[in-house]
Amino acid sequence: MKIAFIGAGSLGFTRRLVIDILSYEDMREDLTLSLIDIDETRLNYAKRAVDRIVSVANCGAKVEANLDRAKGSKGADIVIVTILAHGLKGFRPEIEIPMKYGVDFNCGDSYGTAGTFRSLRTIPLMLEFCRDIEKHAPNAYMLNYTNPMTMLCRAMQRETKVRSVGLCHSVQGLAPGLGRWIGAPANEIVGECAGINHQAWLLRFERNGKDAYPALRKVVDRPDIYEQDRVRIEMFKALGYYVTESSGHNSEYNWWFRKRQDIIDRYCAPTDKDWNPGEHGAILKGYESREHADRWQKDMEDWAEGRVEIKIERSHEYACRLIRGLMLDEVCKFNGTIPNHGAITNLPYDAAVEIPALASKSGFQGMTVGALPPQCAALNQVHTAAVELTVEAAVKGDPVAAYRACCLDPVAAAKLSLAEIKEMVDELFQAQAPYLPQFAHLK
Repeated sequence: MKIAFIGAGSLGFTRRLVIDILSYEDMREDLTLSLIDIDETRLNYAKRAVDRIVSVANCGAKVEANLDRAKGSKGADIVIVTILAHGLKGFRPEIEIPMKYGVDFNCGDSYGTAGTFRSLRTIPLMLEFCRDIEKHAPNAYMLNYTNPMTMLCRAMQRETKVRSVGLCHSVQGLAPGLGRWIGAPANEIVGECAGINHQAWLLRFERNGKDAYPALRKVVDRPDIYEQDRVRIEMFKALGYYVTESSGHNSEYNWWFRKRQDIIDRYCAPTDKDWNPGEHGAILKGYESREHADRWQKDMEDWAEGRVEIKIERSHEYACRLIRGLMLDEVCKFNGTIPNHGAITNLPYDAAVEIPALASKSGFQGMTVGALPPQCAALNQVHTAAVELTVEAAVKGDPVAAYRACCLDPVAAAKLSLAEIKEMVDELFQAQAPYLPQFAHLK
């Protein structure tokens, strides 16, 4: 088996997924791990770290490092993508320019104006990856961890023949986490989510076979619980279903929480009880911290030089179990972003949706969900429409489609007129021109 990692210099993802793969003893032999990155320094660190993981696992897996993506992916069975396109230089304007207009993003990596421009930069790269896979590894499956998840997956699934799926870790811990609030151990809790990435809905939440939502409603207003997740709890009380991903992420996916400073102060101000309540530019600040030369280099050197203890223990990431399903027919149930194809009846047929699915030697099969509750579907429909416009803009170099996608940004719509949104979009096009070759014809 050959597993290729595009963006292997994203060392946190690479080392975590390699450890997960090698946690299965029957996957340790006849295995090639092909590490691919455009940054030679990061790639070398990743190679040394993965070599060390293989040594600790005491196995015969072969580790390769390639700056040449086509060479590294040739003959792969699985391709895992974990890139950050254009680094901080590409991402920073998508947070800072909207803020000049009062459009305040916490993350800006999934939807809204920031998500649209991140997609305009990243979709062409992802389609290049897919063309390489079609040519050099036509039987491979792609597992994508890169954001904006919904927009990238929709583009790849619309424009290429690569068998791809989007994977996120916002689903696995949701139901067990809510179970802790009602005093239920994880083995008593069952949850089923469906919707779109970062905004899927916990449609089924049961304890020992009985609806657990009534118990949850009784505790969410307790200050010790409410302060952990203010935005999502407010959404739950209004909409009736809990949403995946953090309060900070979801504060920018609707109209309610980021349109006035007093509301931001009430629901999104920093707190020591919530890991991401909604602080402005939180993801940007995280990138800045990780990209600080001393910090990232020390982290990589510690792993490469053996100063970090490595335990070959499995995490809750889906990737290794999907690989076993796809390659060994050990059928795996997971939540992933795949084409809807009627699974959710009140979202578009070809939309990229995050739903329960099965992975086996037959590939990915989405499970039937039916209709989302109308109030939940309404939010998903807004973003699904913006996703389609963004993909059209990215593929065809159509600035009008990009502008219209930004008109559907809930935070921008709550703060700006259409003319002001156009002014913001024009400024973003000017700032991001070096990363948007498909729009080179713009004056």
